Amino acid sequence: MRVQVPFLRVGSIEVPPPAYQSEGAVGLDLCAAVAEAVTLDPGERKLIPTGYAVALPDGHEGQVRPRSGLALRHGVTVLNTPGTIDPDYRGEIKVVLINLGAAPFTVRRGDRIAQLVICPVALADVVLVDELTPTARGAGGYGSTGVRKEP
Repeated sequence: MRVQVPFLRVGSIEVPPPAYQSEGAVGLDLCAAVAEAVTLDPGERKLIPTGYAVALPDGHEGQVRPRSGLALRHGVTVLNTPGTIDPDYRGEIKVVLINLGAAPFTVRRGDRIAQLVICPVALADVVLVDELTPTARGAGGYGSTGVRKEP
């Protein structure tokens, strides 16, 4: 699938384009396009630009997801995970990072901060009904399928 990805010239901030880091990777790494280093204190969140937009084909979405290494080593993650990029959006991809770690974390230009996974989606034809078709589970919610029943 071809996906158009233009660089949005933000002054002289140039960063690598979204890219797969290995042959089997499914997430395109997104880099920070910040003019100056940005520090996130513990508990702080900030919107970090990537410098790129994307033109996704109809029937697909972009999911912005955290990078596992940042989460494990620093407690830094994407706040609205997964963030959704609709196929009709043409603005810059920006990532809401939050520092859930115990120490300040600094984001520098070119740092890999998130990943973009492109997925097919099905659009629903919403039909209003008086009641739903019954199932064995019914309205059983949180934890209802893992409840151990005594003999």
